[in-house]
Amino acid sequence: MEAINQLVAGFGVALLPENLLFVFIGVLAGTIIGILPGLGPMSAIALMIPVAFGMDPTTAIIMLAGVYYGAIFGGSTSSILLNAPGVAGTVATSFDGYPMARNGQAGKALAIAAISSFIGGTIGVVGLMLLAPTLAGFATSFGPAEYFALMVLGLTAVVTLSGKNINKGLIAAIVGVIIALVGIDTQTAAPRFTFGLPELFEGIDFLIVALGVFALAEVLVLLSKRGKNSELRKVTSLRLTRKEAATMTPPTVRGSVLGFFTGVLPGAGATVASFLSYSFEKRIARDGATFGKGNIKGVAAPESANNAACVGSFVPLLTLGVPGSGTTAILLGALLVLNVQPGPLLLTDRPEVFWGVVASMYVGTIVLLVLNLPLIPLFAKVLRMPRAMLLPLVVVFCVVGVYGISFSTFDLWLLLGFGVLGFLMRANDFPAAPLILGLILGGLMEKSMRQALQISGGDWTVFVTKPIPAVLFGLAILSLLPAAIGMLRRRGTGRAVRDNRNVEKAEQEETLVS
Repeated sequence: MEAINQLVAGFGVALLPENLLFVFIGVLAGTIIGILPGLGPMSAIALMIPVAFGMDPTTAIIMLAGVYYGAIFGGSTSSILLNAPGVAGTVATSFDGYPMARNGQAGKALAIAAISSFIGGTIGVVGLMLLAPTLAGFATSFGPAEYFALMVLGLTAVVTLSGKNINKGLIAAIVGVIIALVGIDTQTAAPRFTFGLPELFEGIDFLIVALGVFALAEVLVLLSKRGKNSELRKVTSLRLTRKEAATMTPPTVRGSVLGFFTGVLPGAGATVASFLSYSFEKRIARDGATFGKGNIKGVAAPESANNAACVGSFVPLLTLGVPGSGTTAILLGALLVLNVQPGPLLLTDRPEVFWGVVASMYVGTIVLLVLNLPLIPLFAKVLRMPRAMLLPLVVVFCVVGVYGISFSTFDLWLLLGFGVLGFLMRANDFPAAPLILGLILGGLMEKSMRQALQISGGDWTVFVTKPIPAVLFGLAILSLLPAAIGMLRRRGTGRAVRDNRNVEKAEQEETLVS
């Protein structure tokens, strides 16, 4: 009852005209920035911190939080329309969102993303309100060994994203992990996979790989299909049928719950949540074979998960003062600058800040929905552009996004190289999703593994003797078994077919001889 009273007081804060205005400003700025590759939520919040100086702390944090989840929402637009995910949390959305756009359902895909994001954000806010103190205590029980096991479990999602060929999926994932390890080792200061190039000492930025493997590779694929009926189809209505609404509802709810609990864990975040939700839905769906070809479940699940995870990441930030990602670390700095100390005492010392932010998130999700649904037809018109104009636009989009990060021409050559790599992967049926997932999780896995081994004195059994890592590793193995068994069965069937053909051929030769 007390929580409800506090939430009502929070809505009283969030619905003040000044706070409503800054919710709108934050959400709008975040959406626009999320659409543009190269300017993710971290850059957006960093740019908005000077604006927050001198403002009321509650109003400032409400605005910055709006920028955060607005950017995650906006990233889905470029992922669906151009296959150019500028935000890591929307990579999984492009797997089915872009095929829907190619099939003339861009408006419908954007509508599904908007509605799923709204539901995910709403469920996340409810979870934040009801479970914040309890979940904060649970998050503190996760040490390096637990996080390493969680990342391994996340990486096993590669199996469900690899179609029928596990080997190609695993190869792509390993390549992604190798790319994540490029640069100077933070512990030994030894260069790894840099080939003596100083430009690689700081590693390879995620955006370069994502735009190269997805967007630039798509340009090369379309150019290779010149004259082969590769034009975009007419964009259809964004209205959903009752059957489609019923189909997207269960994965949206499941993705929201999974995303929120994943977001609570520091270091996991929206990206891991979206991949886990996508792979889970593909594993349990009866029509799992259609994932990657324009299945609406493949849009609803990751979009609800990444928005719920954004809200979930505020649990450790506000209740423990522990940032779970680079974005929440910037938010933590903003809180401290505004003389607000996040932690267990925040709920008692500054309840107007905590509950005002919680209430503003719900208001912000409504603003996102109202703001973006009318704009969907305008966004979808991008696909009506002639290919002669659209393809150069995508290339410019990629070049500006990458060059704007470091102002380095070397990064542009890397972009081209990853574009060619993505094109070759498609030509040889290597899935791109495992490579991206390996890139995202590779650095986190290495860091957690080293920390766990340092704490245990080099004892590798720490990963199986603790209950949480043991359970997570068990789930990872179980998730691999169905795909491995299916591959072995297909090999056995193929071997039997070849043996029968050899027998028939031998019998025919004997008949001819006789």
